[in-house]
Amino acid sequence: MPETADDPRTLVSTRWLAERLKDPDLRILDASWYLPDTGRDGRAEYETAHIPGARFFDIDEISDHRSGLPHMAPPPEKFVSKLRAMGVGDGHRVVVYDGAGIFSAARVRWLFKLMGKDDVAVLDGGLPKWRAEGRPLTAEATVLRDRHLTVSPRRDMVVDATEVARAVKLGSHVIVDARAPARFEGGAPEPRAGLRSGHIPGARNLFFRDLLRPDGTMLDEAGLRAAFAAAGVDLDRPVITSCGSGVTAAVLSLALERLGTSDHLLYDGSWSEWGMFPDLPVETGPAPTPGPAKDNPEG
Repeated sequence: MPETADDPRTLVSTRWLAERLKDPDLRILDASWYLPDTGRDGRAEYETAHIPGARFFDIDEISDHRSGLPHMAPPPEKFVSKLRAMGVGDGHRVVVYDGAGIFSAARVRWLFKLMGKDDVAVLDGGLPKWRAEGRPLTAEATVLRDRHLTVSPRRDMVVDATEVARAVKLGSHVIVDARAPARFEGGAPEPRAGLRSGHIPGARNLFFRDLLRPDGTMLDEAGLRAAFAAAGVDLDRPVITSCGSGVTAAVLSLALERLGTSDHLLYDGSWSEWGMFPDLPVETGPAPTPGPAKDNPEG
């Protein structure tokens, strides 16, 4: 299996992390989160075994509780307060992992980016790969000391339902949905009650797992480009990533950054928002067969 091309601002290998476990300026975050129907508890698993020095990042807790939508991006002041209390601050290099491989860790990395923090990477293959290689794990609690943290939020990284609806109307962006094909096509029910089935009109479907190898690591550049092309995504056009609740959309965003593509936004509410409102249009069935790239109607 080819080795990860380490980049401390996108993705790093288990070997890279193992060599730096005792670096005083490194902070490791366990961001394990699972859909309700899996029966898994990220915090409980963290307390049983985690990478030495890791702190637990609770995606549901460190979110905007004023919203009725799941784990929306938190207000900057809440992000700062929670991370400071975890001992994560300015000057730290952050590595995020999860218990599924590459899943929710990408969401937490995206949150850091949203807050203007760039020195953050996802652990390629996550905890499953780390464990399979026999690397150290512990159940010991990590000592936390408050650390000063400043942020510079980037509003231009995220869009809401109104902005997505405008993009659909104008055809200004390629909307890429990371959900499994059955959910995208409307043939499988959503895991959250009260949501319609289907997808945003005109969206392309690229299941996030199709960006990963069997061991949970991310495909190399050629593999990523092939996956986006197979889904009919023209990488020369602006992209909006979406999914069920803004988690695996961030896997697509991570892949786009690995490809050097910067013109992409994440739809934070994703299908949890779009599928809830009856006045927003919905399509079902597979995405159209990819054809020749079309000109951007907005130039």
